[in-house]
Amino acid sequence: QLVESGGGLVHPGGSLKLSCVLSGFTLDHYAMGWFRQAPGKEREFVVAMSWSGGRTHYVDSVKGRFTISRDNAKNTVYLQMDSLKPEDTAVYYCAARSAPNVYSDYEVEGYDYWGQGTQVTVSS
Repeated sequence: QLVESGGGLVHPGGSLKLSCVLSGFTLDHYAMGWFRQAPGKEREFVVAMSWSGGRTHYVDSVKGRFTISRDNAKNTVYLQMDSLKPEDTAVYYCAARSAPNVYSDYEVEGYDYWGQGTQVTVSS
């Protein structure tokens, strides 16, 4: 089970830090990703991190503003979001993927477990 938290309403230019706690399995066995879904749109990739944490992959639109991190001891993944824009408004989901995997880390189909999502709204 994955449980996200930390969403909310923030002004443009503000920051939020999302958390994703894993239960029932250990974080260090999985690569992790964050996705988001805005109303009327498909779920889209935001960022992925390898199981070791040594490799990350960001979508261009969030590079330099968002940072993924993980704390294996706490079985938790984080998404620090800075310089938020109205277009970042969406429900954010964390997901876990096992290896080997025929899908790329930006593909929804490549993830085995999903959280319920947390709403992020960026508005003045």
